[in-house]
Amino acid sequence: MVTTVGWGGRALAGPDPRELQARQDFVEGRYQQALDLFARLYAETLHPNYLRNIGRCQQNLKRPERAISSFRDYLHKAKEVSPAERQEIEGYIKEMEDLKAEREREAKAPPAPEPASPAPVTPLPSSPQPEAANAPAVVSAAPAEAPPAEKPVYARWWFWALIGGAVAVGVGAAAAAGAFTKTADASCPTGISCH
Repeated sequence: MVTTVGWGGRALAGPDPRELQARQDFVEGRYQQALDLFARLYAETLHPNYLRNIGRCQQNLKRPERAISSFRDYLHKAKEVSPAERQEIEGYIKEMEDLKAEREREAKAPPAPEPASPAPVTPLPSSPQPEAANAPAVVSAAPAEAPPAEKPVYARWWFWALIGGAVAVGVGAAAAAGAFTKTADASCPTGISCH
């Protein structure tokens, strides 16, 4: 509040428009704007009530050290603080001390490992869609590596060695039987044996 001297030497009290704006900013959650106005008002008047308001702004901005400092300055400089108000301010200080301690614990604690999230699976369309040509490509991450499982039979070396051996034996038997040496006579009609 700004006190001005009116006609006849009487003191007239009227609220400073900046104080009204600061209160409105505070109520509407614009704590930094309210803080800036309350700080200017305190610098001009040195009225301790502005320290309390500054502390509340700092509290809502989650700045524990600054809030604690403002609240303690208020309790030190304010005259006639009621026991109920002192208890309220000490409660604010306790809340800010708890926030400060929590932040210090978080800063000292090692970061928790991030849980692995499964890769997204994109289903394949059953038939081509005309608009799919214009759609952006969807890229999905490779799936997480599964624990090693027993290899299927077709993935073992000996399976393919047996297949290769069987093919070689079959080709060799066919060659021995003359399957690759007979040539068909072009003058013979199909289905008739010409010797």
